[in-house]
Amino acid sequence: MTSMVRVAVAGDVTEAEEIQEILRSAGIESEIADGEDDSVSVSVPEASVEQAQDAIEAMTEPGDIVGD
Repeated sequence: MTSMVRVAVAGDVTEAEEIQEILRSAGIESEIADGEDDSVSVSVPEASVEQAQDAIEAMTEPGDIVGD
């Protein structure tokens, strides 16, 4: 089983799903899970962390998403 690594923290499920869509568009599988303080974390397989971070950065404005 592949280890999952958190690559982003979203403020709510809608934002997390938007991040998931960005990752899906880049061909990266992801999972969302409840985080701390009502946040939602987005995780990807360990081997895809760098590619996922690049995809998220390329598709969002600076400051939109709090990375890990």
